[in-house]
Amino acid sequence: IDFVIVNGENAAHGFGITAKICQEFFDAGIDVITLGNHSWDQREIMNYIREEPRLLRPLNYPENTPGEGSAKFETRSGGSVLVAQVMGRLFMEPLDDPFAAVEKCLRMMTLGEDVNCIVVDVHAEATSEKMAMGHYLDGRTSLVVGSHSHVPTADAQILPGGTGYQTDAGMCGDYNSVIGMKKESAINRFIKKLPGDRLEPAEKEATVCAVFLETDDHTGRAVRISPIRAGGRLDPTEY
Repeated sequence: IDFVIVNGENAAHGFGITAKICQEFFDAGIDVITLGNHSWDQREIMNYIREEPRLLRPLNYPENTPGEGSAKFETRSGGSVLVAQVMGRLFMEPLDDPFAAVEKCLRMMTLGEDVNCIVVDVHAEATSEKMAMGHYLDGRTSLVVGSHSHVPTADAQILPGGTGYQTDAGMCGDYNSVIGMKKESAINRFIKKLPGDRLEPAEKEATVCAVFLETDDHTGRAVRISPIRAGGRLDPTEY
């Protein structure tokens, strides 16, 4: 594996990420961490992200938001990869247009010419918005993969133009839960209209969910994409 990206926006006990956790990820071999709608849950990260180029927040946050939404990196094999993240707008907080934001980003980088690989993390609620982004970027990126909904989808595929796609990579956590949180408190939020206990992450055996992508060295387009599920309650995959 030449390059590893992790969406870490829930790493701090379900709410944001800290500088310490970022360093633990980097020490473990992670190359880039993306965030999302929980980017600023841990306030300390606002200063950290200004100095750490390997930590990315959504590209379509307003101008002057701390940090960057995309960056170019070198892989272990000496290649180059552009990583970008956008956040969707359907059923999410209002942000700038994610399609326009990624379009502007890609004007500066052409797959197979300026960079060997382009990965776009679409942090969105609606599957339709993620799918639309995948088809919009087909042929111009190596991978479009969704995050945020915590549940792995079964639609890993290579789109007609050569872009690898999966609507959601799925969370890394305990699936005997409500999207990673302890069941009782989450259920009570639906059946009672009263303030309840703070949501807490479920902490039994975890399943690691991810997407494996292999690209063509010359074009940067996908030649193989495989979902990864290991451990815990979900059926494991072989890749």
